[in-house]
Amino acid sequence: MISEESILWILISIGVLLFVYSLRKPPIKEWLLFFLLTGYLSSIIGVIVVEENLLSYPVNLFNTHFDSSFTYEYILFPVLGIYYYQSTYRSGWLGFIVKAAVFSSIITIMEYFLERYTNLIHYISWTWMYTFISTIFVLVLIRMIVKFLPPVKN
Repeated sequence: MISEESILWILISIGVLLFVYSLRKPPIKEWLLFFLLTGYLSSIIGVIVVEENLLSYPVNLFNTHFDSSFTYEYILFPVLGIYYYQSTYRSGWLGFIVKAAVFSSIITIMEYFLERYTNLIHYISWTWMYTFISTIFVLVLIRMIVKFLPPVKN
């Protein structure tokens, strides 16, 4: 059986590879901005959720001040955010929301199976629906913020 630490390293490796691949074409500065904003906001929400005992991460590779998931909040979700931003680059409002639901479904399904079959995440009073709704909210919020920022000049 594969250990939880191995699963985290595999997820980190996949996240880093997808991150590098996502930066293959311009506008790289905008992709990075979306990545950083997603990581920043998800880390704030993640700390609040863990500190309020809504969920826990029993296994963590990195000793951080907070007990939230470094892998999810700083790698996987922000990388997913880059791909979401790239897919909505020329979309309107309806496209933002529909695609956010699609991308949120991907990460929610992954989290659901990790919670159910591993010791990486434990729902206390959290459910997969909260993950689904909160990721849609974060993706659309950051997409709106980036949409209204002036274009990034080289």
